[in-house]
Amino acid sequence: MPFEFRRDSIDGLIIVEPRAFPDERGFFMETYKDSEFARAGIVGPFVQDNHSMSARGVLRGLHFQRAPHAQGKLVRVVAGRVWDVAVDLRQGSPTFGAWRGIELSAENRLQFWIPAGFAHGFVALEDGSELLYKCSAEYHGPSESGIRWDDPILGIGWPLRDVTISGKDSVLPGFDPESRYF
Repeated sequence: MPFEFRRDSIDGLIIVEPRAFPDERGFFMETYKDSEFARAGIVGPFVQDNHSMSARGVLRGLHFQRAPHAQGKLVRVVAGRVWDVAVDLRQGSPTFGAWRGIELSAENRLQFWIPAGFAHGFVALEDGSELLYKCSAEYHGPSESGIRWDDPILGIGWPLRDVTISGKDSVLPGFDPESRYF
């Protein structure tokens, strides 16, 4: 099997470890295989691929799209390192408001499945960090939303505090435990 799937304690989050086949020329690995991912509970269809590059200390997020345009994201890093975060915003979930962070890097080749119903963000730990992510829904501007990266209720343990964020992300609202995000 070319993949190992590890389920997180927050239901729905899955860490994917692809199997690489190295030799003197470099390596080969499959990064996605529909049948394998479907058996693990990661189902598409995937309809949009995104690619971002960030300098060290750039923090993007926490972003999500509201239903019916909510996106699941399969995230991986192809250059550099990031600390990737998912926050459970599913109303009625026993882990509503809980977050999980994981280091993704070109070296460890891990992937992070974040289903619809979660906010997503990351901070680049190295210059030139590049993320690729497959999305289960297309970007839909009117459905775009987010939560402040440094919200004290969430208490996310970001590894960097001196970060660069966009103007748009700087005015995101805080987490509201009474809100219905989805």
